[in-house]
Amino acid sequence: MNEHVLLIKASEALKRITNDDRPVNVKATKAAQLKNRQRRELENSLYDFAQSAWSVIDPAPFIGGGFAMQAVCDHLQSCVDGHIRNLIINIPPRFSKSTLCGVLFPAWVFAQRKNTSTSGNGVQFLHASYSQTLALQDSLKCRRLLESDWYRKLWGDRVQVSSDQNTKSQFDLTSGGRRMTTSVGGSTTGLGGQFLVCDDPNNARESNSEAVIMSTIEWWDMAWSTRLNDPKTGCRIVVQQRLNERDITGHILSQDIGNWTHLMLPMEFEPNRRIYTVLVPAEANDGENDIVWTDPRQEEGELLWPERFGPEEVDNLKRTLGPYGTAGQLQMRPQPAGGGIIKRLWWEPFEADMFPDMEINIGSLDLAYTTKKENDFSAMTCWGVWRDSGTSTAVVNRDHQGTVTSRIQKSDRGAEVPKIMLTNAWKERLEFHELVEKVIKTAKESKLDILLVEAKGPGLSVAQEIRRLVGIEEFSVREISPNDLDKVARLYAVQHLFAEGLVYAPTKVGDPDVFRNWADMVITEVESFPKGVHDDLVDTVSQAINFMRKAGMIQRGAERTYELSESQRFVGNNGDTPLYPS
Repeated sequence: MNEHVLLIKASEALKRITNDDRPVNVKATKAAQLKNRQRRELENSLYDFAQSAWSVIDPAPFIGGGFAMQAVCDHLQSCVDGHIRNLIINIPPRFSKSTLCGVLFPAWVFAQRKNTSTSGNGVQFLHASYSQTLALQDSLKCRRLLESDWYRKLWGDRVQVSSDQNTKSQFDLTSGGRRMTTSVGGSTTGLGGQFLVCDDPNNARESNSEAVIMSTIEWWDMAWSTRLNDPKTGCRIVVQQRLNERDITGHILSQDIGNWTHLMLPMEFEPNRRIYTVLVPAEANDGENDIVWTDPRQEEGELLWPERFGPEEVDNLKRTLGPYGTAGQLQMRPQPAGGGIIKRLWWEPFEADMFPDMEINIGSLDLAYTTKKENDFSAMTCWGVWRDSGTSTAVVNRDHQGTVTSRIQKSDRGAEVPKIMLTNAWKERLEFHELVEKVIKTAKESKLDILLVEAKGPGLSVAQEIRRLVGIEEFSVREISPNDLDKVARLYAVQHLFAEGLVYAPTKVGDPDVFRNWADMVITEVESFPKGVHDDLVDTVSQAINFMRKAGMIQRGAERTYELSESQRFVGNNGDTPLYPS
């Protein structure tokens, strides 16, 4: 009797949530009752469903995701209930957002008993991502979940995958439900859904490319925006880490079109950016107050998921991503506090009267097309690479408690870290022959080994003329292709090297607080980019440092420490390779 009362009370409680009027069959077998009870509990909570289904789709154990995953589930549930029609979820990487939104969420919606435009086995989903490969991966996982023994045992009576349409990019249910997949920029003709789920619409590696940003926005406005089956009842969901002020999240927020709910979860809590979202409006809550969600953290700097991303892990991420990546991908505000791609304070001052001995000297040239005043300057910067020991790479090994157990001495040549020095710079409007003479003179004075010239327009002509005049005895000339990256993207690619203190500029003799005039000219122009009037010197900076980085001339502190650590690690033969092979 007590068992029957418990089941009836559970049914009554559920009725208030789902409006399911069907009574519990108290005459059913105990096993059937338990099965029905389990089904209803999982149907009522996406988070509980995710926890139970996790082992079916991922061999790794379910680790909870802290309150962040619960918050995402709560907001997705509100979409199904019709309370949220447009949802943006901004969350750091590795928080299982794709698995939750692309795999578990559709399967949970299909399992719902209540059939509406956004609930039940007749709902149609259209998913998109910047990567077709990743989008197809989630589609396959979702289909395998629906066809798993675990899922079919609980919901096989209402959810069956149709054999007529069962491919990687699309599968249908016999009941009319559907999950389709496309890529950002791909064709959407003939595609549509009641849920439009856009997961990572911007690619992190191309997030600062002007051309890619504009093409993604155009796809969103002209193609994706028209794909809802029913604009009155359908739901749009965007889930991504922030990458650029003009990523899809930034584009939506700047337009202020439609009523978007914005769930923003920074890795480190910032009280002045606390958000409040309405999960259930008062009119849907029996006339009571809105049911509101807010970030439960109180103290500035509190971590989003400390059980997985503790202080050490977050610090490593911040050092790897650099200031801009940290601001966007971790903190969901894609602009470092204080603004600017390269900050003035990141340039390290070099106070000695003479430059150190350089391992290699690089020149970087940016050319204007004509000498008309309205055109850009021709500009050149010169750089040297030298090695200097530093405390950031002195520590090689620590034990599990953080105690230093091995250290490379500064006197050891192997501990010295490559650094970059700005050694010369100028920009002028010059005729072709004057330009060639100026470049050759600068190259000889700076003892250049390599001169870099962009492989287009006047750069090719200048490179050919310099080779004709000096050959390769003085220095070599190399044409550099930007690989379709625009100016902004090229500078972001070297931002972390500045932030780590690897780039130096000389100060005035006797005044260590003031950079030399020509160095200050470079630093000021780089600091003001991309809002400054000119960017000629900026182009030479990004061209030179990108070249040195790709050529292996520059190592970051963490890379050098790892290299030194590996060089000291003993690797036994284990008998696999003969000591003296024949």
